Amino acid sequence: MNENIFRAYDLRGIYGEELDEKTSYYIGVAFGNNIKQKGKKEAIIAYDNRASSISLCKKLIEGITDTGISVVNIGLATTPMFYYARIYLNIPSGIIITASHSPSIYNGMKIALDEEGCIYGEMIQDFKEEVKGVLDNFAPISKGSVKEFDIKDAYLLMLKEKITLGNRKIKVVIDCGNGTGSIVAEEIFKNAGCEVVPLFCDSDPNFPNHHPDPAVEENLKVLKETVLSTKADLGIGFDGDADRIGIIDEQGKMIFSDMFMVIIWRDLMPRLTDKKGLIDVKCSKALEDEIVKLGGKPVYNRTGHSYMKKAMRDGGFAFGGELSGHVFFADEFYGHDDGMYAALRLLRILSNKDKPLSSLLDGINKYYATPEIMAKATDDTKFKIIDEVIAYAKQKNYEMLTLDGVRVLFNDGWALIRASNTGPNLSMRFEAVTEDRLEEIKEEFTTVLEEVMKKY
Repeated sequence: MNENIFRAYDLRGIYGEELDEKTSYYIGVAFGNNIKQKGKKEAIIAYDNRASSISLCKKLIEGITDTGISVVNIGLATTPMFYYARIYLNIPSGIIITASHSPSIYNGMKIALDEEGCIYGEMIQDFKEEVKGVLDNFAPISKGSVKEFDIKDAYLLMLKEKITLGNRKIKVVIDCGNGTGSIVAEEIFKNAGCEVVPLFCDSDPNFPNHHPDPAVEENLKVLKETVLSTKADLGIGFDGDADRIGIIDEQGKMIFSDMFMVIIWRDLMPRLTDKKGLIDVKCSKALEDEIVKLGGKPVYNRTGHSYMKKAMRDGGFAFGGELSGHVFFADEFYGHDDGMYAALRLLRILSNKDKPLSSLLDGINKYYATPEIMAKATDDTKFKIIDEVIAYAKQKNYEMLTLDGVRVLFNDGWALIRASNTGPNLSMRFEAVTEDRLEEIKEEFTTVLEEVMKKY
């Protein structure tokens, strides 16, 4: 078994090289043993539209049922459909086979052992040891049953009942990137009363048109062009498993997730008594400023959807999100990330106004920022490098946040350097009140990073 498949939030690796059917079987065995010890008797299993998902699912189910645990197989589903099935069927334990937005050669798994949701961090490392413990050392004792359940209709009805749009008819372009969201997206937005222009909404595991990651502006090129050519009110892109969104306004400009959160907070904050907003360390200072303007308290958290969901639960937040496109509604929803629901919340705001989407960001504080910049490092050295950057910042007496790498705070900007949770990389982002100051901050910390990396 390749132990590198056990990542920060999920299991993920190249199919056939790092993750195969044999490994899937023993993951199933370890999973079944784990939840049986917790007193569980059944689990939900689902899979995304990747070519390898069905064969991995078959062996996963075989491994689980060989421990005596029964399986409810909901089949092809988005990750939010899987999350909702756990609620709808009142079966908290489960696994969805998905590699989210990773290239088509990858596959993976998101694993929920109990009511707390999908495991992450040290819990994944603990689970890895459980899998190692049963490798080639397990004999089936009893056989659990397998039954199939189609969650699609219940999921569609839930979204339809949760969101009622205003009187304004909205024309929306939806880009599924040929990912798993293709199986429900058109129907969801037609059910809501929108005029829908579908784009790459045919399920295709090869992702032939573009990489299904809507946080990367380059992937939304055709979506931008289609919004402009069809005179749509907006465009929305979904990632491979439909738990994240990217947004294009009526002018063909990208609205990044932190600016999407500004729009949501302007609508939501006046209705809250507990006015605190959860944001990740990569978000713009403009979002922090806006939460404060609205009378709220911004609370920073480490990047990662699993860490954010735990913070949402533990802190009782009504809403939160991160720059990658994962956003979490707990005011009228279940607190997990669902790209379709997030899109509908935006459409509800827009459909009750007679203004274009771009105008909903009028009056925000202006900053200049880089996109996320990645630098190669090994998984063994990336945290050591971060420690040295922190030491540099301490030596300079800089104010900083160190809950996820280091975010160095200036009165006119900030610098972020952190270890990627999903691969052997360092992640950087810089922001400032002027373009010149942005370059100064970026130059200082890229130079520091280059000097530190020479040691490794």
